[in-house]
Amino acid sequence: MSNSLHPMLNVAIKAARAAGALINRAALDVESVRVAQKQVNDFVTEVDQAAERIIIETLLNAYPQHSILAEESGSEHGAKNSDHVWIIDPLDGTTNFIHGFPVYCVSIALAYKGKIEHAVIYDPSRNDLFTATKGRGAYLNERRIRVSKRTQLRDCLISTGFPFRRGDNFKQYMLMLGEVMQRTAGVRRPGSAALDLAYVAAGFADGFFESGLSIWDVAAGSLLVSEAGGLVGNFTGEADFLEQREILAANPRIYGSLIPVLGKFSKFATAGEKAAVRQAVKTGEFEAPAEEDTEAVAEEGQKSAE
Repeated sequence: MSNSLHPMLNVAIKAARAAGALINRAALDVESVRVAQKQVNDFVTEVDQAAERIIIETLLNAYPQHSILAEESGSEHGAKNSDHVWIIDPLDGTTNFIHGFPVYCVSIALAYKGKIEHAVIYDPSRNDLFTATKGRGAYLNERRIRVSKRTQLRDCLISTGFPFRRGDNFKQYMLMLGEVMQRTAGVRRPGSAALDLAYVAAGFADGFFESGLSIWDVAAGSLLVSEAGGLVGNFTGEADFLEQREILAANPRIYGSLIPVLGKFSKFATAGEKAAVRQAVKTGEFEAPAEEDTEAVAEEGQKSAE
């Protein structure tokens, strides 16, 4: 299959695998890895930095005229003002990594004039390689992947990320989590947003939502989901989400079902919805949905998605 891949995707795969090899070596003795704290509960290691360097070196050796946007070094490297921008998260799931919890990945995306064209997410601990090129589908280890076919929210497994920064609205998040939990078969928090999105693309999870994420957390995964037949947007279903710090991804029917559940928690919610959320934060809960309302919620959300 590699011969049929776009040359830029092949270079991204080479960079991701090189970073993954470095991460795997470090994982053999993770307790010796030097860790610094960017802010409360937000860590960076020498492995993040070394992985980022090898990714940037590999990409710029092939495409020196391209720009770089990376989690640790920002836009320090590469050409300035290029239409081609590589968006890099060298180790998504750093907190997992430093605890030896094997859920983390390398995420690399290429945007052309602001649109994501190529994506690679590499899970080095499982040697799982997720790839996508716009218009050419999404793949896991050279096998075509599709989002799940579930249509009922109550049957679905949804992944998310918990707030962890000082200033995050924990009470509102717990309310949002409760809204999703009582409507689904289960909620999971693996700890790597990029992998969460890849898993939605592969149909391992039916949907994913999180707020507070940066563009490097979601760029590659969002293309995987859309190329696998899913939908990606903000909590209100709008597709311009990359830098809005809230994301919802799912198969089309479940995406539509989640919009009316999550939309009121969006920064783009109506004034009335925001007031209702503030009141619910004070009282501790929204009114629980009746069983017979489940289908109506799905139909309402599907219309919003369409």
